[in-house]
Amino acid sequence: MSNSSYQERMQRKKAIIDERIAKATEERGVLILLKGNGKGKSSSAFGTMARSLGHGQKAAVVQFIKGKQQTGEQLFFAQHPRVDWHVMGHGFTWETQDQEQDRLAAQAAWQICQGLLQDPSYDILVFDEMSYMFKYHYLELEPVLKALQQRPKQQNVIITGRTMAEPLQQIADTISHVEVERHAFNLGVKAQAGIEF
Repeated sequence: MSNSSYQERMQRKKAIIDERIAKATEERGVLILLKGNGKGKSSSAFGTMARSLGHGQKAAVVQFIKGKQQTGEQLFFAQHPRVDWHVMGHGFTWETQDQEQDRLAAQAAWQICQGLLQDPSYDILVFDEMSYMFKYHYLELEPVLKALQQRPKQQNVIITGRTMAEPLQQIADTISHVEVERHAFNLGVKAQAGIEF
């Protein structure tokens, strides 16, 4: 392709992109769902949170399932002056094997979330692995939907988890599906600090 042809192609592309940018005039927070069986949903959420912190914003994290072992993200972000970090789970459900304990932990975590969703001082909230709470029927979906829809206008929320309830998807602004093509664990590689946790 000649340089002039390339320039013409890029000019056409720029015109299309500029038109789309000009049409996006609404200013408000968004609800982002990160779902799928692939690795990287929580990592994506924390990466987005790091971006917001870079802009001087205030963040909070509520982790619904992790709990027995501190993650690298918790060790790093929990010391940040503009991050509130809440680990409400007691570990993975197959580890706890106590349905009532897990249900009570989920409800305690939701109480924290409710307060955060009413506080306009928080710019971004990460509800890590919250989606499982609906799959396991530890939380009712309707109060969560209502709280998400009534949150402060500029507040951004990210929810992670493999499966995502359809009503959540209906009110979401952005949904990313992370798929797995290969995972080291399935090749017999042990989970390691800095990669899996």
